[in-house]
Amino acid sequence: MDHIHVIGGGLAGLTAAITAAESGARVTLHEGHRTLGGRARTADGPYRANEGPHALYRRGPHWTWLARRGLLGAVASVPPLEGLRFRFRRAGAARRTPPVALLRLARRAPRTAPVDGAFLEWAAGQVGEEGARAAANFAATALFHHDPGALSARFVQERLHRLASFPPEAHYPVGGWAPLVERMAGHARGLGVGIETAARVDTRALGELARTGPVVVATSLDSARALLDDASLTWESGRTVLLDLAVRTRRGDAFVVSDLDAPGWLERFTAQDPGLAPAGEQLLQGQFPIGPDARRAEGSARAEELLDLGFPGWRERTTWRVEALADGRTGAVDRPGTTWRDRPSVVRGDGIFLAGDQVAAPGLLSEVSFTSGLEAALLAVKAAGQRSGTGARDRG
Repeated sequence: MDHIHVIGGGLAGLTAAITAAESGARVTLHEGHRTLGGRARTADGPYRANEGPHALYRRGPHWTWLARRGLLGAVASVPPLEGLRFRFRRAGAARRTPPVALLRLARRAPRTAPVDGAFLEWAAGQVGEEGARAAANFAATALFHHDPGALSARFVQERLHRLASFPPEAHYPVGGWAPLVERMAGHARGLGVGIETAARVDTRALGELARTGPVVVATSLDSARALLDDASLTWESGRTVLLDLAVRTRRGDAFVVSDLDAPGWLERFTAQDPGLAPAGEQLLQGQFPIGPDARRAEGSARAEELLDLGFPGWRERTTWRVEALADGRTGAVDRPGTTWRDRPSVVRGDGIFLAGDQVAAPGLLSEVSFTSGLEAALLAVKAAGQRSGTGARDRG
């Protein structure tokens, strides 16, 4: 069988490399950075922050795949008492419960929402405009988009339904996402995958790799567009201010503050994993979507409004603060009339396959990277077998 090359060492690339190796292929993974993980990297201590709020969703395919291989590791769920510290900003004030209309809407099956209509218009017809706007802003937690109500009703409802499920689907890898990435990388090496870091692949090098076998490009869509010189590789994503903040511990701090007046989310991640910050401190992470022409300061100001509501005296208690602007790096969003099937295809021709979070694959957040990585690898294995005239064995 031909050699399979995977470009990119994030979740999509690691999934693709493992899947191809389990199918009997000879695999090399090329990562341009010195460390693996992509947007699933975790900062070195003492504050173990991810690039934006991260969670694994228990009912998703990625969870099952990891668990079957013993790669899931220790995960933390939301402590029951912390659920009592959930706060919602409504009409500028912190409240303990969301609108009943939001809860009613979240129970509706995603298939009842139209693909062709905008979420806000459809939801307003179900529960009224006020409840529809609150639901749209709540769903932004899994969208990283400044105007969720303008997106496809089916797309948003799929995410709202899972976000509001009870018990909560969201779980958190203990120690951040870096240990999960390390387990996946170790498993890949155990299967014989060659992993090369600080190994950036340009267009010329890609051509050389493709002569030895299929290639899975598991990078951001922007990077893939440049690498493959393919202007068609575009899809809408979000533009979001990411906030990491450490504060000295204080009794009574909120666990989550969800903004229902505008898209925004702030979460105290040390509530479920105290080791993410030094003793006596709490690590908060949040995301605040802003429009294409808005300045970063707009998202920062909204973040501070939520901090004022959920974390009194936070300014005097702050020990560490980092902000970033994620532009086009927060996964695909689908406009009315489109679904995941309309995104850039995994199959690019000439033995090239695409994986990542803006590719034509289903799932919630990182599940898109996983699903596309899995499909790209299986197609690459098939193509390699056809090129060499041999079949691949399936080892799991």
